Amino acid sequence: MLVQILVLAFLGLVIFAALHDIASFKIPNWVCLAIIGLFPVYGIVAGLDLNAWGGHMLGGALGLLLGMALFATGGLGGGDGKLFAAAALWFGWSDFFSFLFLTMLAGGGLAVILLMIRRTLTENIALGGILTHRAFAMGEPVPYGVAIAAGALWCLPFASILPAG
Repeated sequence: MLVQILVLAFLGLVIFAALHDIASFKIPNWVCLAIIGLFPVYGIVAGLDLNAWGGHMLGGALGLLLGMALFATGGLGGGDGKLFAAAALWFGWSDFFSFLFLTMLAGGGLAVILLMIRRTLTENIALGGILTHRAFAMGEPVPYGVAIAAGALWCLPFASILPAG
């Protein structure tokens, strides 16, 4: 039961990061640090063995390397890279590539949706003002924290971080 609560806390933080990314195109450092800081508590409560700890550390390290590389090439913002690394720590080596693939699919879908909205709507068309938000303006970046959160939510039912049963 406590394991599930910790996983829900992880998901809550990832969703908060996505919403903050939509609102401001920034992901606060404290959110990424909280996700990372929550993981050891999860690991102890879940009773991870040394091999599992190593796999999760490897997943986090790969996430950090990929996030740094994408940030250096302009493919992601710094907060997005840190959020991806923090979430990858939770999925670990065993689920890293599933998480990466599903995040990439979500990111592609998000980019297509934003492109359609940005090309279709003008600033004169608004639904209660929400469609005039910066996220819907042409030339603005894609809030990739949304794709990372979607990838995490999508990957979770298949991931090994939830106990069987």
